[in-house]
Amino acid sequence: MNPLLSLSADLPDFAAIDSTQVEPAIRELIAGVERGLDAFEVAPQATWAGTLGRIHTLVEPLRLAWGVVGHLMAVRNEPSLRAAHAAMQGEVVKTWVRLGQSRALFTALNAIRDGAEWARLDSTQQRILSSEIRDMQLAGVGLNGAEKERYQAISLELSELGTRFSNQLLDAGKAWHLDLTTLDEVAGLPATLLAQTAAMYQAAGLTSRNEQKAPSAGPWRLTLDVPIYGPFMEHSQRRDLREKLYRAFITRAAAAPHDNLPVLERILALRQELARLLGKTNHAEVSLATKMAGTLPAVDQLLNQLRTAAKPKAAEELAELTAFARQRSGDPGLQLALWDMAFWAERLREDRYAYTDEALRPYFALPQVLSGLFALARRLFDVVITPVTDLSIWDPAVQVFRVADPDGRERALFYLDAYSRPANKRGGAWMDSFRDRLVRGGGSVSGDSSVRSPVAYLVCNQTPPIGDTPSLMTFREVETLFHEFGHGLQHLLTTVDHPQAAGINGVEWDAIELPSQFMENWCYDEATILGDAQHPGLARHWQTGAPLPRELFARVCAARTFRAASMTLRQVNLATLDLELHARMTAGESPLAVQQRISAVNSVLAPLPEDRFLCSFSHIFAGGYAAGYYSYKWAEVLSADAFAAFTEAGPDAHPALGRRFRDSVLASGGARHPLAVFRDFRGREPQVDALLVQTGLRTTIDKP
Repeated sequence: MNPLLSLSADLPDFAAIDSTQVEPAIRELIAGVERGLDAFEVAPQATWAGTLGRIHTLVEPLRLAWGVVGHLMAVRNEPSLRAAHAAMQGEVVKTWVRLGQSRALFTALNAIRDGAEWARLDSTQQRILSSEIRDMQLAGVGLNGAEKERYQAISLELSELGTRFSNQLLDAGKAWHLDLTTLDEVAGLPATLLAQTAAMYQAAGLTSRNEQKAPSAGPWRLTLDVPIYGPFMEHSQRRDLREKLYRAFITRAAAAPHDNLPVLERILALRQELARLLGKTNHAEVSLATKMAGTLPAVDQLLNQLRTAAKPKAAEELAELTAFARQRSGDPGLQLALWDMAFWAERLREDRYAYTDEALRPYFALPQVLSGLFALARRLFDVVITPVTDLSIWDPAVQVFRVADPDGRERALFYLDAYSRPANKRGGAWMDSFRDRLVRGGGSVSGDSSVRSPVAYLVCNQTPPIGDTPSLMTFREVETLFHEFGHGLQHLLTTVDHPQAAGINGVEWDAIELPSQFMENWCYDEATILGDAQHPGLARHWQTGAPLPRELFARVCAARTFRAASMTLRQVNLATLDLELHARMTAGESPLAVQQRISAVNSVLAPLPEDRFLCSFSHIFAGGYAAGYYSYKWAEVLSADAFAAFTEAGPDAHPALGRRFRDSVLASGGARHPLAVFRDFRGREPQVDALLVQTGLRTTIDKP
């Protein structure tokens, strides 16, 4: 049997899935949806069970199967899978568009809202129903004739363009490398990077087994994969090579045969046309209609507040870095270039805080980090996480974990794909769901056999293990893992009975980063990292078992606000650029000109004229962040304020606060507006002060 056809009852058999199964399975599932929708439209039922319940049951097999195909496109990308995905993408989009534009379904939903059953629905059902009506309006349900056909054509093309953008970015990265052969070329590089790049050179098949040398002897292969690019830019003493890598990095996917510029220009034009079809001025209005912020002025207010606080301090940070580089280099006239920033920032941080990223790596081996992370989840959220070893996976390095209550009742499963694989896995880190929590047969008791547990994917691109050495993580990689785990917790610990609002479903996009950014804060919690009398810390030397020295951890915490203004300003720049492209770009202005114009206002060091960052800005061109990149900062206000409750209360109160966070933020999913959920946890509305203090842009929190 085709494994893509049994996903409603089973977990994916990834080992059995191949590209030849995609087209027949998806065609069969689409046909089932079309038949079911035909039957519904002939005899619609204006009841919750007869409409939303029926439609969910109808479309879930297709949603699950196409979701698995999309997941494999991201983590096991290869030509035959691309071809199969491309063959069916248009048909899937047509099916979703037809569903979103079904007048019979829209009429039935409105009849429920306006009828007697509305009063019998619980608040979650009412919110789901209202959101479905809004989403159908944004899907063009009110369009007719040529406008309706045009909407469908645009939706199809946008889906294809997003996939092309992602594929070309992956291909552009795979196509570039730089081989180094002399010790001078690798001066300053840490041993972990030498080992990784030497392994990549050997993996390319350029040396026979008899010719292989120790990593310190080379040769070494550099790529634009972040676990290689980032450390190289921080440590390489060869300024010319840093410049070469930097220029390659900022022009990824910006030249034939992988040029994303025409792709993104077409995406922007189509989004604008789609907005006009819906009666909106621009795509930002469409995007913000479903978000917590609601309006462009509300977003502008936050970004202006952050810009005002960050830009002067970022200018001071640049002046300080320049002075340090001149003094340390002995060149009083040194002008820092963009490819110098990471190198000299790392030297300044080492000088000021007396530690290096490489000195931390041995204390953050992935197995130990996971052990500490799961212990934190037990302490805060009262869940037990254990490995599962008998499930099918898509790569030998993938791990699977079970989430259960202390009494052993299963709550969820998640897959962890931790390591970078530049040959077939897209960059970045993300969480996605395979399936949602679902209550069968009207049951509603969490832990009961009627509850189908949710399943999530957690994907990172951290430094892989080499030989017998485990993945030794940078501190930033640890933060990234905590971040994605936070996303996972919201999906896995939901108690919402209706899948349309369970977990991450139905959560406003600009609130979706609250749990993830909240979890990052625990990387600076002493009990989590160093341990206490009751709990071992997660930072222990992978060979000796020695804990991270307390004074070293104190320096890590002190360095948290190092160049924080520059980092804040960068995020403000990207968020502003995103909104400008989708709301305020003038007719005839090129996206690259917009990038330069916005950077002039939101940067203290101008980008190069040839900078083509937009060609790799997959968040907004191949992800869900179009006119929504500001969500990171919006949600960071929420997460910083939420974590401040733990700081204010002290360690003894953490378990009780953790349960409250679990039972409000993590449990509620999209069942309630995020502002109401936040009020449940914090007892008041969010305040920006905690974020400004956390990032060093203010020294104290103003008392209300």
